[in-house]
Amino acid sequence: MVDSPRIYTAALVVIGDEILSGRTHDKNIAQVAAWLQVQGIRLKEVRVVADDTPAIVEAVNLLRARNDYLFTTGGIGPTHDDITVDAIAEALGVPVIVHPEARAILETYYETRGGLTEARLRMARTPEGASLIPNRYTGAPGIRYDNVFIMAGVPSITAGMLDALTGTLDGGAPLLSETVGCWVGESEVADLLRDTEKAFEGCQIGSYPFWGEGRTGANFVIRSVDAEELAACTRTLVEGLAALGKAAVPGGI
Repeated sequence: MVDSPRIYTAALVVIGDEILSGRTHDKNIAQVAAWLQVQGIRLKEVRVVADDTPAIVEAVNLLRARNDYLFTTGGIGPTHDDITVDAIAEALGVPVIVHPEARAILETYYETRGGLTEARLRMARTPEGASLIPNRYTGAPGIRYDNVFIMAGVPSITAGMLDALTGTLDGGAPLLSETVGCWVGESEVADLLRDTEKAFEGCQIGSYPFWGEGRTGANFVIRSVDAEELAACTRTLVEGLAALGKAAVPGGI
């Protein structure tokens, strides 16, 4: 991984009818986003699609073209409805093969677990030309093809695959953040937020209102890749709130 002022971006495609139906609550978006931030890569967009080949193909081709990296989660298991590998191979314009290294990994893993059945062998299928992402939990590897990373949908397995990728991707400076809370309505400080962000072009300020204790408040999250500019922007915002008679709460409310 290199430290660069360039902003590297990624997208995530979450694949699965069970996500869209509400039967399964996705946990991968948050963990992928957090992991990417540490790698100096910004998650710019997320799309959730059904187990539908045309939908997967469309999402993969669109998002891999306009981001440095594309990650997918879900649909690479042993059952008939796990179609992610086939759909992504179609998007890439390459055939699906049984990856010899993946087959060897699964043969070893299942040697004392009932053997490598035809269903289990499906987890060795990859787009031709792909490399593997290690999976220390179940043996079945993730898949990398160019800038596309195909991972399992089970969050603990996804986490293991991300861990295996740590430090292997080019990224820029990590995105840093500070949070300031205040018992104030957004409309009361809209001008202050706009002017402060304008004064610090390397910073972005997000405003997150809430209602509690019978009154309105907001947390302001300041983000930047430059620690000094982040500190200066945060200080200016706190001083601006004080000038309006509003006490800032470091770390948020």
